[in-house]
Amino acid sequence: MKNEERRIKNTNQFFALHSSFIILITMLVKIEESWRLRLQEEFDKPYFAQLVAFVKEEYRHHHVLPPGHLMFHVFNSCPFEQVRVVILGQDPYPTPGQYYGICFSVPDGTPIPGSLANIFREIHDDLGTPIPTSGNLDRWVAQGVFPMNSILTVRAYETGSHRNRGWETFTDAVIRKLSDEREHLVFMLWGSYAKEKARLIDGSKHLILTASHPSPRSAEHGFFGCRHFSRANAYLRQYGIPEIVW
Repeated sequence: MKNEERRIKNTNQFFALHSSFIILITMLVKIEESWRLRLQEEFDKPYFAQLVAFVKEEYRHHHVLPPGHLMFHVFNSCPFEQVRVVILGQDPYPTPGQYYGICFSVPDGTPIPGSLANIFREIHDDLGTPIPTSGNLDRWVAQGVFPMNSILTVRAYETGSHRNRGWETFTDAVIRKLSDEREHLVFMLWGSYAKEKARLIDGSKHLILTASHPSPRSAEHGFFGCRHFSRANAYLRQYGIPEIVW
């Protein structure tokens, strides 16, 4: 009887484990259809299964940002075919209430972080437009700007806590897909980490713009004066693509 009870217990544990794993996979790949079609091969790879298991445990035991349903918010808000400009970041904001799935952006009513304030300052100096009072960049995303962090989740107050767990492999694949299957995109790479991603991009058919990071520690060393926003619009205009209203 003990052996039979043990067998039943092990069987129940197996199905409980695999059922929860399947539910998690479904949650994580609930993504806008044009992206799902192009990224399914990534979802099917072993590294992504390991990433899923890690993220599940993190959400279970820690305060993780963004809320789970916003993990792929930038993908769901900007279909693959609508992307015109790609802005690459590294880690999400680790402060609760700031990060909701779009790199550099914060919700309306949230104090504007230093890096984003410097981005707005450069746009003002470059294009002469007023400096916004809100740090919500949804208006950019609606026009085809794709601000994506290399890592899509983080523990609250612990910058870099989800590095080297698989997100970088996934987002590198996203960059390659955009480079390979689209033409005449603008890639804005700010800071040494983002600049390394240039190796993933075909510079013969896309515009790659690099500068120092807009953070308060480095903006004075090459970000201010980079004029990336007017240069991006000039490039889009050259190929008959609508400009971005920054």
